[in-house]
Formats: sequence, C-alpha cells, structure tokens
Amino acid sequence: MGSHIGGDELAVSNPTRAAQEISQTIFSLDLGGISTVILNGYDAIKECLYHQSEVFADRPSLPLFQKMTKMGGLLNCKYGSGWIEHRKLALNSFRYFGNGEKMFQRISEECMFFCDAIDMHKGKPFNPKHLVTNAVSNVTNLIIFGQRFTYDDRDFQHMIEIFSENVELAASAWAFLYNAFPWLEYLPFGKHQRLFRNATKVYDFLLQIIERFTQGRVQYSPRHYIDAYLDEMEQIANDKAASFSRENLIFSVGELIIAGTETTTNTLRWAMLYLALYPSIQEKVHREIDSVLNGRAPTMEDKQRMPYVEAVLHEVLRFCNIVPLGIFRATSQDAVVRGYTIPRGTMVITNLYSVHFDEKYWREPAVFCPERFLDNNGNFVRRDAFVPFSVGRRHCLGEQLARMEMFLFFTTLFQRFHLQFPQGSVPSLRSKLGMTLQPLPYSICAIRRQR
Repeated sequence: MGSHIGGDELAVSNPTRAAQEISQTIFSLDLGGISTVILNGYDAIKECLYHQSEVFADRPSLPLFQKMTKMGGLLNCKYGSGWIEHRKLALNSFRYFGNGEKMFQRISEECMFFCDAIDMHKGKPFNPKHLVTNAVSNVTNLIIFGQRFTYDDRDFQHMIEIFSENVELAASAWAFLYNAFPWLEYLPFGKHQRLFRNATKVYDFLLQIIERFTQGRVQYSPRHYIDAYLDEMEQIANDKAASFSRENLIFSVGELIIAGTETTTNTLRWAMLYLALYPSIQEKVHREIDSVLNGRAPTMEDKQRMPYVEAVLHEVLRFCNIVPLGIFRATSQDAVVRGYTIPRGTMVITNLYSVHFDEKYWREPAVFCPERFLDNNGNFVRRDAFVPFSVGRRHCLGEQLARMEMFLFFTTLFQRFHLQFPQGSVPSLRSKLGMTLQPLPYSICAIRRQR
C-alpha cells in the first residue's frame, strides 16, 4: 500500500489544513519497523471499525506495552477470549455500579464537593486542573473501589499525577524510539526509564489499595468492581486458560482509572477555557440553565431540555479532539479496505482529527461553533461524523457514564459560577501533546453568580 502523505511542513504549521488535505485517504508507513496504517476521514474509519469491527479489534504488540502490562489487563489486552472476559466484566460493573438513582446522587454530591472547593478561591485566580481531575476520578473510584477520595488525600493524588505524566510520556519521542529499538531499555537514561519507574510505583500502590478495599468482602455479594473481579477469579480458579488473575486485576484497575479520568477531565478543562474565552456563549449557557433549573440541582431528565448545553459539550469534544488518534488498534486477521490488503497484525491508527475537521461533514470546522449541533428551531441534532468515543468493538465502554458526568459537572459549575480570565491574561489555546490533548496550564477566576 502506497503512502499518500506529503508536506511535512504543512502538517506542522497548519494541522487543520493538513487534516483536510488527507481527510479521505488511507496510507501506510513504517514506524521504526512497525508496519502501520493510518485511517483518515469518517467514511474510512466507519468502514473499518464499524463494518469490520472484529477484524480491527486487536491491539498492536508494542514493546512498550508488553513491558508495562504484558498485553494483559483490559485496554491493552489482545483480542480474544481474555479481552472478551474482561470487557464483559467491566461493562457489567459499569451498568451495575455506575447506573441508577444511587449513582446519580453520588455524582451530584461530587459536583457539590467540586463547586464548594472552587468557591474556596473566592473569585481569585486558580489553576482548575487539580480540582477537576480529583472530582472526575472520584466518579470512577465509586465503581472501582466503592468510595471517593478526598481532594487532600496525598497518596491518591500522587498516583493520579503519575498517571497523568505517563499518558504524556507514552506518546513521547522516547516511547516511539523504545518501540522501534527495545534494547534502549538497557540505557540508564531517557524518558522511557521514568515511564517504567512510574509504572512500578503505580503497580505497588494499586496492590496496596486493592488489598485495603477487599477487606470485609463477602463472596458473590460484590460492593464494587474489585469484589466482582475476585468473584470471577474464584469461579474459574481451576481453569488454566482463564485470563482473570491478580496481576490482570491490577492492570485493569489502573487502566480504568486512567480511561475514566483523562478524557472527561480534559473535556471539562477545555470547556471552562473556551467559555471564559467566549462570554457570549457562556451567557447563553447561563440563560438556559437558569430557565430550566430555576435554582434547583440538575437531573438527567433536564438533559433533553438543555439543547444548547448539549451543543456546547459536543462542540468541545469535536473541536478539542481529546483523543486525536484514538487508542492504537491492530488487525486480528488479513483485511481488505478499498482494494488495499492490510495484513494481520498491522498497527492501525484512527485519525479522529480528520473526522472532526472534515469539510465534507462540517461547515467551517476550524471555527468553534456550538450552533452546528442545533437545527433551525434550536433543537439538538446528532451528527454522524462525531466519534470522540470511537466506534466498533473497542469503543469506549464508559461512554454513558462519561456523558452523565460531563453534563452534571458542567451544568452544576455554570449554574453557580461565571468564569473569566484574570485581568490582562488570556491563556494559550495550544494543547499539550500526549495520548490525550489537554490544555496548557492556565488560571481562571470563578465568580459566584447572583441569581
């Protein structure tokens, strides 16, 4: 398969235009000996991930992830019975522990803790990253551990910081070099060594915390994901082919914390930044929230009555491309796409940036415009070429929970506060590159609204 790439300077100086140039192509390249195919544009990604979902459901056997998780756990697990077992358990846990009135109440309580912590800054400038990260991670913690952690729990906060750093390091040049030349492991320097040290720290911490939260466990009466996992382990204790193990439990817990924290956290941080940048959009959000809620706390039933809030959240997800290249996949068998043969085991990168900035589906895609998700009557409209949670068998298993979190945190935040930048200070809109795109650190003022 020949490459359709051209113009490296174009990609660096104008990534939006570059994405448009290659928006309908499928091309291959060699990443240090790793055969790779990049899918661009909604049509190509849908054809592969949706219509051939099983074929494109594998994970590449990258040396980095072999070293860190032995291709076990949940997110990096190779396609097969082990992945099916782990995903089924995770989905059931999210449905059982992550839905219902009780979970809604606990998320609403977390929203209050979050806003109360913001209120302590008394309208003065602060960096929201720490508070947003802690609040969002606590929702996932409720499913995994059955309880939240306070915002001053130093051990847990340190672990979250390490997770965040590893998300950046895993997409660094050193990580790509390590995948191409695994012998770099023997060099005493390089960011990959920090990545490995961090992974060891997290593994040890998770081992301790899992032991803590399994105290008082009653078999087959699970209180949270960890209990449910141990029940599965004991049920198949004599099955040597089963994939449930203590080690895979630790890997799975770590992956669920990262996946449940990074994307939603960065979505909310971008939302805060852009609404402070565009006061007219923020004012429309305030008006809709006030008219629907009339001072009471939001419920999930209100979601259908807030089309503009929904439009803003969707535009943030589209425009900011939180996971621009998705999570790398691999073909589980030979595939044929548009006349090209993609061999089994080929790494597949889905360029979601090319989908969300494709002029075939989006008018003026480089403009931040929530109205693109509204019809002429102001009703919310779903768009096909909107895939921030990916599609196919490996699509985000926590999508429903993430959508609930984003709506409740966003609505509660803007019901109580007006956001603005410190006088004379407008932050950079450039993103910090990693496996996810997060805004560069910024300060913001949250002014208590008078209603």
